[in-house]
Amino acid sequence: MQAAANIAQSQLGELPTVVQPQYKHREGGSTMKALAWFGVTDVRVIDAPIPDITEPDDVIVKVTGTTICGSDLHLYHGEIMALQKGDILGHEFMGIVDRVGPNVENLTIGQRVVASFQIACGKCLYCKQGLSSLCDNTNSSTLQNYMYGTRDAGFFGYSHFTGGFPGGQAEYVRVPLGEVNLLPIPNDVSDEEALYLSDVLPTSYHCVVDTGVQEGDTVGIWGLGPIGQCCARWAKLKGASRIIAIDQVPERLQRARDQGCEVIDFSKVKDVSQRVHELVPGGLDVALDCGTFHEPKTLLHRGMKMLMLETDVPETANEMIVSVRKMGRCGLIAAYVGFTNGFNIGALMEKGVRFIGNGQAPVHKYWKEILYDYILTGKFDPKFMISHRVPLEDMTKLYAAFDKRVGGVEKVFVETQFSSPPSDGSPKLTRVDDWAR
Repeated sequence: MQAAANIAQSQLGELPTVVQPQYKHREGGSTMKALAWFGVTDVRVIDAPIPDITEPDDVIVKVTGTTICGSDLHLYHGEIMALQKGDILGHEFMGIVDRVGPNVENLTIGQRVVASFQIACGKCLYCKQGLSSLCDNTNSSTLQNYMYGTRDAGFFGYSHFTGGFPGGQAEYVRVPLGEVNLLPIPNDVSDEEALYLSDVLPTSYHCVVDTGVQEGDTVGIWGLGPIGQCCARWAKLKGASRIIAIDQVPERLQRARDQGCEVIDFSKVKDVSQRVHELVPGGLDVALDCGTFHEPKTLLHRGMKMLMLETDVPETANEMIVSVRKMGRCGLIAAYVGFTNGFNIGALMEKGVRFIGNGQAPVHKYWKEILYDYILTGKFDPKFMISHRVPLEDMTKLYAAFDKRVGGVEKVFVETQFSSPPSDGSPKLTRVDDWAR
């Protein structure tokens, strides 16, 4: 698939953008540690050139914290198109400003910052509305434009389908248009609290807000990884009266119970939608898909994926459509990328279901609100989701462990040589070999 996608994109050419993904190398040939993709389930920590200022609005960030995301597993398994060998992965990172371009006036060397996973221009129609993930001017992918009719913003570390920008699972990152795509962090906010403003916090918040969770709603959440767990907390803060949480991982189900959620273990319940209607006669007000498209539940869809008859599976979407009430709302924040078979379009139409593709979350729309109204006020502590802390050198082993969910791994704080010691209430440093047995 990668070869075909790269050939197609090469034949289609590139669309014009206001930034370029390639970066100049720092003088003297100095190198950094970085995690790079080389094939399906083949990621390696390599020595890569340290980036230098390439365009006048650039900022070079010395990384003090990065992480691994469930959506990175789509790259790990080669399910995202237009990956190329040697691509540096990672779209969630924070750090210290190391160098600034000549146009940068509002950021200073040594300042703590967090990056949004998307690269926005700050000037197009979408950026002016805070919809940074939909920026028109930073992703050159003609393939995405051909498939979707338009294209998202460029993303860090997420293949050439999203612009080919080197990512944040590295010791240094070049951030194009740094004043637009970096958020300064107050000194009284720890790295563990700030890092997840890059993706998981705005993404989960966007899912809840965009799908319209309201006071008194009964909400179903499919998938209880960090996004799903955060959605449960945001839904409660928005006034949801009941939350039905659906997964099969025992640790995740217990964590949801501890939050006061009612749970359904889909490995033990044959018909999830029927069980939902037993718990909630008439159906849910809102259903949120916080799961993944790359783990089919049924043999039918496993077979179709294996034969490349579909790229994504509709099982969760169908369960949600059947589980909500008439005129109910379904939100998709799980990362779907292509095509699926057997979608229950009849129930969608006949029930009048509002089926909402949340899209890639516009981080810039929410990150200041989350930082100042929720983190600094103590209403939302992101540290609850951090299960482990490991060094960047362990990233290859971390991908394998994270893929198999061993050792109770959920969200991980990945430190570099530039990181501060763990803050109070955060996990201490371990090695993957210590717990992934």
